[in-house]
Amino acid sequence: MSTFILIWFGQLLSIVGSGMTGFALGVWTYQNTGSVTELGLIYFFTELPAILVAPLAGAIADQFDRRWVMIVSNVGAGMSTLAIALLMVLGNLESWHIYLAMAISSTCKGFLAPAYYAATTLLVPKQHFGRAGGMIQLGVASERLFSPILAGALIAISSIHNVIAIDCLTFLVALCSLLIIRFPQPPKLQANPGGKGSLWRESAYGWNYIAARPGLLIMTIFFAITNFTVGIAQVLVTPMVLSFANPQVLSQILSIGGSGWLFGSLTMSVWGGAKRRINATLGFELLLGLGIVAMGLRPDPVLITMAVFVGFFSIPIIVGTSNAIWQVKVAPEVQGRVFAMRGALSWSSFPLAYLVAGPLADRIFEPMMMNHGFLAQCFGAIVGVGQGRGIALLFVFVGLFVILVTIAAYQYPPLRCVEHELPDFVSL
Repeated sequence: MSTFILIWFGQLLSIVGSGMTGFALGVWTYQNTGSVTELGLIYFFTELPAILVAPLAGAIADQFDRRWVMIVSNVGAGMSTLAIALLMVLGNLESWHIYLAMAISSTCKGFLAPAYYAATTLLVPKQHFGRAGGMIQLGVASERLFSPILAGALIAISSIHNVIAIDCLTFLVALCSLLIIRFPQPPKLQANPGGKGSLWRESAYGWNYIAARPGLLIMTIFFAITNFTVGIAQVLVTPMVLSFANPQVLSQILSIGGSGWLFGSLTMSVWGGAKRRINATLGFELLLGLGIVAMGLRPDPVLITMAVFVGFFSIPIIVGTSNAIWQVKVAPEVQGRVFAMRGALSWSSFPLAYLVAGPLADRIFEPMMMNHGFLAQCFGAIVGVGQGRGIALLFVFVGLFVILVTIAAYQYPPLRCVEHELPDFVSL
């Protein structure tokens, strides 16, 4: 796994650097505009472009050398960050510049991700797919845990310019790690199945591949549904906590609870996942649902911290075990297209969740959980009444929904038996 570890380390640094810049630009935007809406738009433009380009990115990852796809993607993302740095130094930076830069960076990451995941299948022995998935999730955990801390410290002792400069440096490290190594290529790269015709036709091949395999299709739909609920929780945890505590308490909850992602990633990296990976995937999805329910039960910082930790601990194991299933069951020469389509479908619910979470809380659940509200008499004894308890009740409903959907999904034989019914395309 030495080649994979070298690539992974470069990407790890780049992810942490990008997270530092995202945090710093969020602070800069809010301090200069005072607008929560403009701050939210940064997250929107960071997510949506990668989802939109994913099917095309998967076709390119299969048609071209995956190493060069990653190289070009890293260069593009690095150039967008450098442009922001220059505009900031010149004093000409505006919010729309940040939206555009985030959109470009997101597009580049959309092309990088399917090439990265597909290349991993060829770099790592089959028995280590779970560990490799855990290591990739460790990068995501490091971004969530370390990027805000490092960026906040740098802004306090120096300036935002140094944060962006470090990000540019991490892009160079990632680029160098890709330039000095070589990737093994999938068999018959020039004659991939479904690879004849335009890139758009090849992009559609990813959907056709998934649709023809009910176990993989229902897994994709399952994650699209559960990701929507997780997206709602992600948006609303801040206003729920701030309804009864100060920002310092919120910071402590997110930092300590967010470390669960790090421990979950380390656990997955060492453990590698259960022998029956689908059981681990759905089992930890149940644990995630329970964590979301617990977050809404009481306005207690300790309880919420523990619940956030449990939820974040579950996510990298869910992702790592499910990715390992796909790596084994999907032919390596089409993994770029298939993985990209899977990502586009399963992650497409996040932007929708970001759009509906606020209205659900502000216009429905919060008013109905005030004193004498329509839902207060029914659920007030469970979660309490008053400010923030409508959001808390929404957390309980969302968590219960995740649990019910997971139980229902397990009843579907093609999903429950996906590891037995589909042949392995990657051998030991």
